[in-house]
Amino acid sequence: MASVGTHCRRLCRDLGFLPSLPPALLRLTIATSSSGRKPSLHRSQEDFGASDSSSPAWSHRVGPGSPGQAPLLLYLQQRLPPVGPAAFTFVINVVTPAPGHGGKDEVNEEVEPVNMEVMGHPEIYPLVLTTKTQEIFNCRVDEDVTDDQPYKLIKKEDIFEDFKNRGAISDFHPVKKVIQEYPGDEILLVYDKDFKYGLNFYVIGTEEGKENYLNPPEVLEDQEEYKEYSSEEVYIYKAPVSKPWISLGSEKEIEEESVNEATKQTTYMISRKRRKFGAPIKFSDHNASSIKDAYIECTAYPDKNFTLQQVEKDVGMQVIPQIKDRGTQTRWTYPKNATTQYYPREFSEEEKEAVGQSKPFADFFDNVSVGVEIALQQNEIMNTFIDDWKCLAEEEGTFVDKTDTQLKEYQSFTDLHSPMEKMITCVAWHPTIYGLIAVSVAVRLSFEDRVLNSGKLLLQPSLILLWSFSDPIHPQLMLEGPDDIFCFQFCPSDPNIIAGGCINGQIVMWDITAHADRIENIKSGGGRSKKPILKPMFLLEPDSNKEATYIRHCAVSSIENGHRKVITDIHWLADTFEINRMGAVFENRNGICCQLVTCSADCTVCFWDIRPQKALLPQTAEKKKEEVIEIPFDVPSTFLHLDLSWKPLAKVRLSKGETSVDHCPTKISLNESHISQTPDHMVAQDRAGKMEEINPYQNLEGGMAGHLKPIDEFCTKFFVGTEEGEVIYTDWKLERDPETGRLMSKKPVSMHTVHDGAVHTIQRSPFYNDIILTIGGWNVAIWKENVMTGPLLQSCCAPKRYTSGHWSLTRPAVFYVGREDGYIDIWDLLEKTHEPSLSQNICITMITGIKPWPSSSKQQLLAIADHFGTLHILEIPWTLSHPSSNEVSSVQYYFQREVKHLEYVAQRKVIRDKEIKQINMEKERKRSKTYQKSKEQIEAGLKLDYEQYLDLEKTTLISLGLLKISERRSFIDML
Repeated sequence: MASVGTHCRRLCRDLGFLPSLPPALLRLTIATSSSGRKPSLHRSQEDFGASDSSSPAWSHRVGPGSPGQAPLLLYLQQRLPPVGPAAFTFVINVVTPAPGHGGKDEVNEEVEPVNMEVMGHPEIYPLVLTTKTQEIFNCRVDEDVTDDQPYKLIKKEDIFEDFKNRGAISDFHPVKKVIQEYPGDEILLVYDKDFKYGLNFYVIGTEEGKENYLNPPEVLEDQEEYKEYSSEEVYIYKAPVSKPWISLGSEKEIEEESVNEATKQTTYMISRKRRKFGAPIKFSDHNASSIKDAYIECTAYPDKNFTLQQVEKDVGMQVIPQIKDRGTQTRWTYPKNATTQYYPREFSEEEKEAVGQSKPFADFFDNVSVGVEIALQQNEIMNTFIDDWKCLAEEEGTFVDKTDTQLKEYQSFTDLHSPMEKMITCVAWHPTIYGLIAVSVAVRLSFEDRVLNSGKLLLQPSLILLWSFSDPIHPQLMLEGPDDIFCFQFCPSDPNIIAGGCINGQIVMWDITAHADRIENIKSGGGRSKKPILKPMFLLEPDSNKEATYIRHCAVSSIENGHRKVITDIHWLADTFEINRMGAVFENRNGICCQLVTCSADCTVCFWDIRPQKALLPQTAEKKKEEVIEIPFDVPSTFLHLDLSWKPLAKVRLSKGETSVDHCPTKISLNESHISQTPDHMVAQDRAGKMEEINPYQNLEGGMAGHLKPIDEFCTKFFVGTEEGEVIYTDWKLERDPETGRLMSKKPVSMHTVHDGAVHTIQRSPFYNDIILTIGGWNVAIWKENVMTGPLLQSCCAPKRYTSGHWSLTRPAVFYVGREDGYIDIWDLLEKTHEPSLSQNICITMITGIKPWPSSSKQQLLAIADHFGTLHILEIPWTLSHPSSNEVSSVQYYFQREVKHLEYVAQRKVIRDKEIKQINMEKERKRSKTYQKSKEQIEAGLKLDYEQYLDLEKTTLISLGLLKISERRSFIDML
């Protein structure tokens, strides 16, 4: 049988990396690791006979995926103990003897050590330490060296002692030269858990490298942010080297495994007369019935070879009695009227006294007194004289059909001038102008198509269209952006300020103050009417609708310091507070909304401040003069200080904690006090007066100026929905790491995975601040803040995936959910809680956005955007827009009942866990319990054992001939 070294040498030649060398001393080190098992090391060393001094020393490493993996795995399965799916790492060192020596004990040990100079670390020398060597030098994995302290200081004297004892087979032999030249007394040995440098350990061969590892230099905060995105390893490409083909018999195996045709092929020969070659062919029509053999009829006939006979037959019958329902009623055919009159019986004084002192009378009062007291208490709590039937009736505010529950088409908008197919990504009603709605559109392409057509997309403008009911064909304004806009929002303090998020991660700001007159056109009506009157644009400005009005953005954020991927959600923070870089909350002295919050697919939530930041060093006049940029005449200078230099104020990373992968947020929901609420309506006169005032955004002061007063007891927690369907409740405040001192995000307070797809909507109820609606995947969930056990309501799987949703603005029990097949599900919690109350088809494609708007007290509109770029305006029926008199309290009672139900389920789970634990302990107690005998039972057992002993003694003596059968004495009696 061939030795291990012979197998290894043959294996290396098959793999194609062993050069044609004479036999030499070969050291094979194999490291195996599998899931759930620590790495183990195996080593073999053999002599292959004579050597040649001209053979160089070399080493090689092969892992999974290399060309020679299959023979290696086959060899390891035969030689090594069985393991699971493993990754093998082996090192083969061929060391040639010194010139003039032929024995295998005399080996030239001067081998040039291999360092990591290719990876930028020339002071690092990797090596393999077997389990035996780890025990000798007290550097056992997971015991002496761990993740917290992965290094060990070893004295040079111990390593030299190991060289004397084990010689060339010592694990430190490859770095012997480095150890001899090392100036210090102790060498730093580091455990390489992730095999970063190829082997399980490495030594640092210089004192400077040792000092840098033990005492790493402090990294500045600006450099740490750059370090996160810098790659740790530098890959250097090495061109493959061609080698001559050496036949080892593999072509014979291929020939044996190839498929050869064994059946003889049939050959057909078709001939034709030579004179018919090239003759013209004429086709004509004939009657098939008049010409013989004109057609062949293929009639069906039964084939006995393929006829299946039914062998078994299962027949089931059930007999039930016949049931009949019948009814009858007797008629009173002889009615009679009868009356009677009597006087009540009265007790005498003696009888009254006797009854009052009797025991049955006292027992009766004791039994009835409790019920009477409860009835009296109920009379004090409830108004017994209220008319319940009158309270059940609803106020008649209008003469409409209350049975109508269908949404009616009111108007629709489509961009007919766009040359490319686009979809609507976001919808928002104007906060103060009636009938004005804004939509952002993006090219309807996949990621691969967007990359292929990137050149064409640069020529197409990225727009936000402002539509008006007065002109459904031409947009009133078109806001241009640097890239496709996926979310935007009007500023609550000034609706002429708009902030949006792009697909490339940039924040864009627009100021449409100069075009406010164009989109308003408000004229106060006569009489008592205070509703703004909109005039169509083609009547006021006949020439204005011929060419579309494009408005350029006035500021865009820095693409290097902002988000890395598409921005999925954006919100303005309220004008009552502001935050700093740590996430601490302070009062807002400006009195306007100055900060934004965004979330992106790059796993971060960023806070932005639109005010100019104070410079750290004062700039000179010459430098300011050089930085003056000419502004186009049509671009306002409101946010010129932010253009291309805008950086986020604070950045919160949603880390999972256990792994390096982070949560990918899609939507966020802040508390009602966090987000500025926009008024539903504004009087035209007040609006015109405010426009005459100075725009507060023209002269913004520096952010966090002066000493601001902190706001105590401010809730900084918010909800986040992710791409994986998770709903996270976390805090935006940052904290410092006690070890590194860096700012880091806090761990999530709670996290639940209830959706089987990305979360498209996460919104708080306009009636209950602590109730949150989440929509994603195939289901809907309703949550309550500070309830960590789970959702109050979780629907079953829908027939199609949900894509968007929104609460009703007037009814607390109603919300709308859009599906990918163009249907909209209307949920009414007072009617049904397990399924939608109504489903209605709106379009033939996916619904991308839903936005309701109460236009007046008698009319409410619902804007629905689809994937084909059409905006549908629907009118909400009376039953879905007008709440009942006690709907708010009824829905709140339903939520409270669900909270109690969750608490009960949690308590029952704890009780059941205790019961199961007690049952298991009882089983273990019964299993380990020994049977304890009483004193009488012990004595009876001993007596029985003694009698059995006497019988055995007698039988033995009789068999030996020492006792006759007639004798009755025992051996003890004989003695």
